[in-house]
Amino acid sequence: MKKKLKIGIIGAGLNTRVKHIPGFQAIDGVQVVAVSNRSKESGEKVATEFKIPKVYESWPDLIDDGDIDAVCIGTWPYMHYPMTMAAFNAGKHVLTEARMAMNAAEANAMLEVSRAYPELVAQIVPSPFTFGIDKTIKRLISEGYVGDILSVQLTSHTGGFIDTETPMHWRFDRDFSGYNVMLMGIWYEALLRWIGPASSVTAVGQVNVKRRKDANGNINFIDIPDHLEVVCQFPPGAIGHLRFTTVTGHAPGDQIWIYGSDGTIRIDTQGVLSPDELNLDAVKIYGGTKDDDEMYPIEVTKEEKGYWRVEEEFIGAIRGQEHVVHTTFSDGVKYMEYTEAVSRSIQEQKTIHLPL
Repeated sequence: MKKKLKIGIIGAGLNTRVKHIPGFQAIDGVQVVAVSNRSKESGEKVATEFKIPKVYESWPDLIDDGDIDAVCIGTWPYMHYPMTMAAFNAGKHVLTEARMAMNAAEANAMLEVSRAYPELVAQIVPSPFTFGIDKTIKRLISEGYVGDILSVQLTSHTGGFIDTETPMHWRFDRDFSGYNVMLMGIWYEALLRWIGPASSVTAVGQVNVKRRKDANGNINFIDIPDHLEVVCQFPPGAIGHLRFTTVTGHAPGDQIWIYGSDGTIRIDTQGVLSPDELNLDAVKIYGGTKDDDEMYPIEVTKEEKGYWRVEEEFIGAIRGQEHVVHTTFSDGVKYMEYTEAVSRSIQEQKTIHLPL
């Protein structure tokens, strides 16, 4: 009888409860056998909800459990590095939430350790917003629909006018979140899939809301920008202008424009991140070549349409049935180096070249 794969969960936040645990439990021959959360009590609640037999008060104890084959790390980014390193050294496969780490140094160290254990699977939970269209965009670019890519314009608006009332969140705290800013990393990962990594970045950022109260009424001072503009140079010669903001009222919907010598592609992403779920069908593609008078909808065929299969891919890689694509530790390092370069560019007021 084939051995069942046993998964341990470290950090049972929203995405872990909505996606990872149900995803693993739906796969034949896979068991979620243990959980360790921020407290024993919260871990017990998750264990009861999902019928998980073991609850560990301490995450190192879960990693030391010799019956566990793989761990899913669902904590905030500040814990990804120590947990991943401990899991690899304990001989366990690792699926960790994005972001991969707090900074590029941690990310590179994690990559090196993963290479020291080639028999173990290393995977980062991917940016999912463009799953449904990734194959179509990559095909259009590779087939020469746009010709040479000249410019990439991306706007991401999460919010409206300045909001000073929203309480403090871990994403506003650099000690928990690292170098990432708003949805910058998520959208950069999509661009990585389509056109590759940036070779340089020049960034300016502004913190408009400088303090927020936490759940206990304490004031927290913020140094993570709520408005960010980045100019990138991509190796094919394209220039990217990427804007991320939570403070622009009446802004148009989120869009990505890929301008080329022979054609243009527009990706409308408004509505992909709804309050209740990830709506991949909300992402639409429009295109037009230099022979067209206007842009037209571009259909995503059934064969090319992607979907969420993170847990399935992780288990498939462990079983030797496939290789990790979304997302490798190598791509995770590119993501982390980009986010750090943006931060350094803001602080040092200069262009930062990549890789670091």
